[in-house]
Parts: sequence; structure tokens; C-alpha cells
Amino acid sequence: MRASLSQRKTKQRNVLGIIGICLTLYFSYHLVQGERSIIRLMTLEQSITKTTMKVEKTTVQRVELEARVTRLRPGSLDPDLLEERARAVLGFGYADEQAVVLSQ
Repeated sequence: MRASLSQRKTKQRNVLGIIGICLTLYFSYHLVQGERSIIRLMTLEQSITKTTMKVEKTTVQRVELEARVTRLRPGSLDPDLLEERARAVLGFGYADEQAVVLSQ
């Protein structure tokens, strides 16, 4: 009877050890490869960094465009900018000017 009680305790310890190892392996796998893993976290952080840089670049472009639009409004018309836009859009120029076309 003593031997069987000792064998039972040994089996219980072995089973608990195997269950512990299985749980450790399960959680370790999902820590590295799962949907909410460390690798996924790093990819999301890189994506956030790239998107933040794009947002900052777009914001700077927007501010520059808003400044140009402000200078073209009737209340605050910038003559130099108006002349630049007329030349670009309409192809106007002065009579004594020469155009140099550079090929790419």
C-alpha cells in the first residue's frame, strides 16, 4: 500500500510537471509567433513611425500650400506670385525674354 501511494504521488508530480512544461511551451510560442506577439508589436511600431513621418511631411506641404493660397487672395495679393502663376499657366512672358528648354 505504501508503494502504491508513493507511485501515485510520483505520477501526480510527473503529470503536473508535463502540464507545466506544455503550458510554458504554449505561451512561449504565442509570445513570439501569435497575433499579439513581440514580432507583431515591432512591425506595428515601424508602421506607426512611417505613418507619422508621412503625416508630418503632408502637414508641412499643406502649410506651404495654405501660405501660397493666402498670398493669392484678393485682400493680400502678392504681385510676384501672381506673375509666376500667370507665366506658368498661361505661358506669358516679356517680349525681350528668351526661353531655354533643357532636355531630360
